[in-house]
Amino acid sequence: MGRVNDVLFGHKVLNKNKVRLVCVLALLPAVVAAEVYEWIDAQGKHHYSDRHQQDNARIIAVDAGVTYYAVEKIYDGDTILLNNGQKVRLLGVNTPEVAGRHKNAEQGGEEAKAWLQQRLQHKKVRLEADVEKHDKYQRTLAHVFTEDKQHVNLELVRQGLATVNIYPPNLKYIETLSMAQQLAEQEQLGIWAYPDYAPQGFQSLNSNNYKGWKRITGQIQALKGTKKYIYLQFSDSVSLRVDRKAQDLFPALQGYVGKNIEARGWISKSKDRYVLNLRHPADLILKHDQLE
Repeated sequence: MGRVNDVLFGHKVLNKNKVRLVCVLALLPAVVAAEVYEWIDAQGKHHYSDRHQQDNARIIAVDAGVTYYAVEKIYDGDTILLNNGQKVRLLGVNTPEVAGRHKNAEQGGEEAKAWLQQRLQHKKVRLEADVEKHDKYQRTLAHVFTEDKQHVNLELVRQGLATVNIYPPNLKYIETLSMAQQLAEQEQLGIWAYPDYAPQGFQSLNSNNYKGWKRITGQIQALKGTKKYIYLQFSDSVSLRVDRKAQDLFPALQGYVGKNIEARGWISKSKDRYVLNLRHPADLILKHDQLE
């Protein structure tokens, strides 16, 4: 098997020494729900984390749910329709796009949809919520479980059909999902074997190839900030952006300067500048070295 890259979770680095633990976790039939912590700072702002970082933090109670619903339709690999009319977006994961009115098909999209149809079409599932109940499209956000206790979100990642996609404050199952992604990538399952999802140097970005989910590599040269964001710069024209509201989830960002990393996510373009938005340290992978 190939080398497992070091992956950063909160303030911990997973490395080769954790592979055995990861493999054991991958064999578990179900996952114990991770806790989500909330605390309020001196300015009255709410903060969230999957780690207990503050003495005044409280565990947020989320409704695990006990009702099962029949699945009426599969839209794509990460969105389903229940027979009660609920449109559900699977939390913590993202699958490639299928062809639609305003979007082109991405490699692996139909494969993920077909897998989900085979698993869920006209079968019953239960929903497990996180902090946020709906997204901006008013879809229900949930971790989806089958009657035989299969965690569908996790299985998509294990099969290499989905990437981990974290939107704080929804932080349940992050570490387990990310460990599963490491193994799928290591084994070159699903999308991890496709050239479309191979890492690319930040220098190669241009107006023809920046769209879609990307893996961008390079060395962080500098750290710059504005009132709202902190930027980790590959260069003057390519950078990674961290919202200051999410800064508590990351270790000291200055520690990334001079490090060779891979950043994962979607890139936006403004004139000749490219920015990849980072929401969680799991979006960053250290190459060849670690944060001290």
